Amino acid sequence: MSRPVAGMLLVATPALVDPNFAESVVLLLDVDDNGALGVVLNRPSGVPVDAVLDGWASVVAEPDVLFQGGPVGAEGALAVALLRDADDVPVGFRPVDGRLGLVDLDAPVELLEGSLAGLRIFAGYAGWGVEQLDAEIEEGSWYVVPGEAWDAFTDDTADLWREVLRRQPGELAWHSTRPADPELN
Repeated sequence: MSRPVAGMLLVATPALVDPNFAESVVLLLDVDDNGALGVVLNRPSGVPVDAVLDGWASVVAEPDVLFQGGPVGAEGALAVALLRDADDVPVGFRPVDGRLGLVDLDAPVELLEGSLAGLRIFAGYAGWGVEQLDAEIEEGSWYVVPGEAWDAFTDDTADLWREVLRRQPGELAWHSTRPADPELN
């Protein structure tokens, strides 16, 4: 099993039944000695971005809604972005992994246009204290897998959980075909 680092994905296992995380895919944005922080990639909210952040809908990936990033700090927002070109870094961009990073939502939107290949805004985040995430991985709640840059910006979030598992090597890919309720199998 891989060690969790920024840029990797946590994919909920069938054992994880917490409604905040069941069948979720979490992009890790920061992992250090103080804990871990990430956002749930497959929970669109239905709230249009422009209803909360005027002018940002023009630069976000479809669908142009806020995503529920997690149960912590739901009144705040994080913007995850992908640079078009690693050499064209706009004001307010902080790298996470390669061209993937965070954008300061106080930065003027017009300074970002043309520099980003993708942007998504998340209300709230998922956070773990020191050793908490390791314990959850050890108990079998999460698969830790490499992420691909476009995972955070896919327009088909309903199938992201299965798509991420499907591309994994070996037996892990088999879990992508698991029925929602194995009792019905």
